[in-house]
Amino acid sequence: MSDVAVIGLGRVGLPLALAFADAGLSVIGVDNDAARIGALRDGRMPFEEPGAQEVLDRVRERLTLAERATDASPARHIVLTLGTPAMSHIEIDLRQIRAVLDDLLPHLREGHALHLRSTIAPNTTDYVAGYIEKHRGFEIGTEVFVAHVPERIASAKFFEEISTLPCIVGGVGERSGEVAAELFEVLGAPIVQTTPVQAELAKIWTNILRYANFALPNLLMMDCEQYDANVFEVVDLINKDYPRGGMKLPGFTAGTCLRKDFAFSEERSNAPGMLLAVSRVNESVPLFLVQGLKRRLDGSLKDKKIAVLGLAFKSDTDDERDSLSYKLIRLLERELADVAIHDPHVPTPTQSLGDAVLDADAVVVATNHQEFGTRDTLRAIVEGAKRDALVVDPWNCWGAAQVFAHADEVLALAAR
Repeated sequence: MSDVAVIGLGRVGLPLALAFADAGLSVIGVDNDAARIGALRDGRMPFEEPGAQEVLDRVRERLTLAERATDASPARHIVLTLGTPAMSHIEIDLRQIRAVLDDLLPHLREGHALHLRSTIAPNTTDYVAGYIEKHRGFEIGTEVFVAHVPERIASAKFFEEISTLPCIVGGVGERSGEVAAELFEVLGAPIVQTTPVQAELAKIWTNILRYANFALPNLLMMDCEQYDANVFEVVDLINKDYPRGGMKLPGFTAGTCLRKDFAFSEERSNAPGMLLAVSRVNESVPLFLVQGLKRRLDGSLKDKKIAVLGLAFKSDTDDERDSLSYKLIRLLERELADVAIHDPHVPTPTQSLGDAVLDADAVVVATNHQEFGTRDTLRAIVEGAKRDALVVDPWNCWGAAQVFAHADEVLALAAR
């Protein structure tokens, strides 16, 4: 019998499975993506995660790979790291969880523990417990154990944070929480016990807090454009030596978690529309940049070459899921611009930096990858793009403190 099975070997589940194996547990990793399983069987990480390849190399003998949910049943602990998207009607989509539960139900036995790791709407853990109880008759908390153990680790920081961030455990009944803690404490993080719904709310609102915090500087950036002010200077005025500052910098705010998790609160919100307004701000940044480009390029982007730097939703990752770069590209294409794309991290094929910026009328920094903020990248833009090319840098990658500026102006300001 294996110690633990992880169903869903994506960017949450696979690092977790590797961490359990690295802690000495025997692990079953389950995923229905044949290409992903094939890469792992060949000893290759299917995506970037700092430190993951080294761990995979160490633990391959303790990691059994499978493609069916039923193959998880020999493990005492079963962790679900499945997709829980928000449907267009502002509700959680539980189809992946339901499908796996239906596969597992005939194979559940006394002593099994089911841990929900994915982000879920309030009361989903109790729903899962009730579903098992209804269809199999097990008493949850004494015969079978169910808990929500939310994942709050930042992208590309899994092995840095898994042993340090407090591990929230919301068990259905006290014993379910204890059983979940027995599993997750091997990873070294402090365990914080609570109720299932409080664990669910803590995870959702962790992401909502970040989503709302990033919306404020994005809205400020738009206001500054309206009033001909400099957003970076205003942010500095807000924060400098002021104990109640803390305004973030603008930029693309996206990614699977941030873009969808607010919907799990909005579904039954006491203030309907508030979080939708936050989403509207963040979602409007690509359009704001396109409109700013149009105003500065004689009112039209038709046949203008626009280089977009970055497809990933976050700096220094290869994760393109729910990236606003794609929205930016679609909006540019609707303006009949000729779009060139460069990203050195993502699996999607893109052009080289030199080819992307060559003879460009404008360059937009869509992702703040570390290499984009170098002097070499800026010089490649200045030398490759048209002489009067615009640089759009909402991230302030080069410290020029200009959202819209000509390339040579950015170079001069960055040199100060």
